Amino acid sequence: MLIGLVGKPNVGKSTFFKAMTLMDVLIENYPFATIEPNKGAGFVRVECVDKDFSVKCNPRTGYCVDSIRFVPVELMDVAGLVPGAHEGKGMGNQFLDDLRQADALIHVVDVSGSTNERGENVEQGSYDPANDIKFLEEELNYWFFGILKKSWVKFGRRVEQEKKELFREIAQQFSGLKITEEQVKNALKGFDIKNPSKWDDELLFKFASNLRRCSKPIIIAANKIDKSNGKKNLEKLKKQFPNYKIIGCSAEIELALKEANNKEIIKYIPGSSKFTILKKDLPEKQKKALDYIKEFLEENKTTGVQEVLDTLVFEVLGYIAVFPGGVKKLADSKGRILPDCFLMHKGSTALDFAYKIHTDIGDKFVKAINVKTKKPLGKDYLLHHRDVIEIMTR
Repeated sequence: MLIGLVGKPNVGKSTFFKAMTLMDVLIENYPFATIEPNKGAGFVRVECVDKDFSVKCNPRTGYCVDSIRFVPVELMDVAGLVPGAHEGKGMGNQFLDDLRQADALIHVVDVSGSTNERGENVEQGSYDPANDIKFLEEELNYWFFGILKKSWVKFGRRVEQEKKELFREIAQQFSGLKITEEQVKNALKGFDIKNPSKWDDELLFKFASNLRRCSKPIIIAANKIDKSNGKKNLEKLKKQFPNYKIIGCSAEIELALKEANNKEIIKYIPGSSKFTILKKDLPEKQKKALDYIKEFLEENKTTGVQEVLDTLVFEVLGYIAVFPGGVKKLADSKGRILPDCFLMHKGSTALDFAYKIHTDIGDKFVKAINVKTKKPLGKDYLLHHRDVIEIMTR
């Protein structure tokens, strides 16, 4: 799974990325500070199953704090997008090419309205952030349209002549966009699939837009919610775009909390509504900063950053977390207890899970066992969130 961070320049994408990954990236208050994409691991929150067995887990990847498991997902912060990107304006061509392999997008928007459409600083509240949501969606749709249009007529004729399944051929022809047959099927609903070569530009653009929505879903991270106008603009956006998931957040505050936690000044679990101060006799400046953050969390419950990623992975993309384990022992060969946690699509089966662990395990599958209930399961058993599954093989 690869999640792309998108948005116009200078809205806090790199701060959001650093807050999620704690990677050392360039953060500057000017457009196009990011040119080459940054890649790193973000982490989604899962209620760990270790407490169900009264043990303490030892994650092989990610980490666990107070029975809250943080499971890694790959994040990519790409160059900022400006209007006309699909025509090559700004860093447009590079930006869009970087997004081909993304499964979903987090659109970081400056909800305070203090940056214009080119990412330049303007008076706070003078720019309408709704414009950013509209133009980014339009740019992505035109990008998909441009890719499809290049070979559509020739492609459509071949499908018609050879009497091929259109959804299957589209998935294969445009596999560079990382689209599945199921996504293409959904995008084709309501279209004339018998004569694709006769589609005009208007119809092709409509299909391209559908396909983009199905294959690259977007969640809005309404960043800088701590600035003036932030909350007021957030409520406006939610009313204006009811079909989008829009979550208010402050990447700057989340980053400050994580850095203070790493320096053991405070104890903070990402996504929490509070933190504990560990160091006494802090400088006055740090005390004031922590007091400000405490007030923000009391009012907003969280910084919103963790919520954005969790909502995208578990609600928008529909993943569940499944743990491998054994009825007789929960440790692996190296003694690590519940070392792994896999993210699986809703609707995945016990057999899918066996293949996820290893091809040989899938090939030699006999049955699965629900470690919590100790009940045997067939290969078609539908997995549930936080299941602990043992696979029995030949």
